Amino acid sequence: MAVCIAVIAKENYPLYIRSIPTENELKFHYTVHTSLDVVDEKISAMGKALVDQRELYLGLLYPTEDYKVYGYVTNSKVKFVMVVDSSNTALRDNEIRSMFRKLHNSYTDIMCNPFYNPGDRIHSRAFDNMVTSMMMQVC
Repeated sequence: MAVCIAVIAKENYPLYIRSIPTENELKFHYTVHTSLDVVDEKISAMGKALVDQRELYLGLLYPTEDYKVYGYVTNSKVKFVMVVDSSNTALRDNEIRSMFRKLHNSYTDIMCNPFYNPGDRIHSRAFDNMVTSMMMQVC
């Protein structure tokens, strides 16, 4: 189960952050922010291969005692970061990939909205409902 999902702009400022235990919200903000360094390292290590590659899933960025942090980057360099509870051992890599694809599709729907200005914070009720349902599902 995901405990925090974040959408980070190309310039590394948050467009959307949602965490389930709201008492640890600042901790998750910090975790997402520190994971951006690992995302940048992985992107620079891939170099030009990232442009040619269709799969933009970065995989496990880093594990902690309580959580595992996964990353995904779009063609437009928007980053998705997902913090998952490490006690959930049933969650497999392909399930994380499908969650990121679902998140990417929902983000694409927001980008297609003519009333959304790219770079603004995401205030879509449909996106929020999709993220909430993704965080509530127990695998």
